[in-house]
Amino acid sequence: MSNIPLASSRRGSGPALVVIRQLDREGWAPVIDLLAREREVVAVDLPGFGDSPPLPDSTTPTVHALAAEVAKWFSTVGLTRPPVVGNSLGGAVALELARTGAVSNAVALSPIGLWTGPEAAYALGSLRVARMMAESLGERTARVTGNPLGRTLAFWQLVARPWQMTAEAADGALRNLARSPGFEATRRAAHNYRLRGFAPDVPVTVAWGTRDLLTPLHQARRATRLLPGARHLRLHGCGHSPMSDDPSRVAHLLLSASSS
Repeated sequence: MSNIPLASSRRGSGPALVVIRQLDREGWAPVIDLLAREREVVAVDLPGFGDSPPLPDSTTPTVHALAAEVAKWFSTVGLTRPPVVGNSLGGAVALELARTGAVSNAVALSPIGLWTGPEAAYALGSLRVARMMAESLGERTARVTGNPLGRTLAFWQLVARPWQMTAEAADGALRNLARSPGFEATRRAAHNYRLRGFAPDVPVTVAWGTRDLLTPLHQARRATRLLPGARHLRLHGCGHSPMSDDPSRVAHLLLSASSS
């Protein structure tokens, strides 16, 4: 049984598809709207993010620990080896679930763990600065998210066209960043995570935005070498979190991949 109650929601009908979320909750919303037309979408917040409590203090929130918690959670909500998708940290969790055979299909969008030490320090340091900014704003996040320039300054590393984000989605994203209790411990643990190559026994797709400024595209080439049995795609014109940039293209990718 799962040690902690992970927050989740279900929408739509049809074969289940699990969406693993962390800081990218708002970005997933328009994609989930499209997916729910053909699938039962089960969106789950990773421990310490969104509305899920963090792992116990005695457990370091490594990518492997987060994946193990999600795998245990499946049985508590009536899921058996479902297809999963995740972005960034969630993408790495999806790949680790595929490695252990806990899922029937996995899609990873710009997963972490393909970085070098300096690249990890840059990406995770950037997120720490963003977190400090979000915390300093408190209840005044609308001062940043209420105009296109503010949204661009806040999300330029994550989204290719942040000015096109709605003020509501951007505000929710900043608030989630500030309030996620597991952020700092997970950020520290992620620094040492490196994806180890494996030959997946289930269909695996790795997709990378060509305008990813947080985990740049050259990391996708490392993924190709480490996961030669996976399908590797480029999402042209999309950033690190491509869901906000092109919801329809991401939804189409997920529907086709989860049907394979």
